Amino acid sequence: MKGQYLVVYTTFPNLRSAKRMVSALVDRRLIACGNIFKLFSIYRWQGKIEKSPEYAALMKTRSCKYRAVQEYITENHPYDVPEVVAWKIARGSTAYLGWIDAETR
Repeated sequence: MKGQYLVVYTTFPNLRSAKRMVSALVDRRLIACGNIFKLFSIYRWQGKIEKSPEYAALMKTRSCKYRAVQEYITENHPYDVPEVVAWKIARGSTAYLGWIDAETR
């Protein structure tokens, strides 16, 4: 492994915005790929309990790209306060991690 790798997670109000964001991040080589899936969220926002369907993205990148990924999401996300969290990939196949390296150069 050449570097540290991350999974970055964020949610979206609809599939269109999720696809747009993930595509833009791949185009800019900030992430190698993103997986989008539908979920249901329950949370407190502005003093009210909200219950709504959302779409989430799991995006794979290198640690050195995190700041740029976070900035891009924050500046271009439809939510006022987008969820942007990341966790380290502790282990992965050499071939897959090498692919992340190649795609985020």
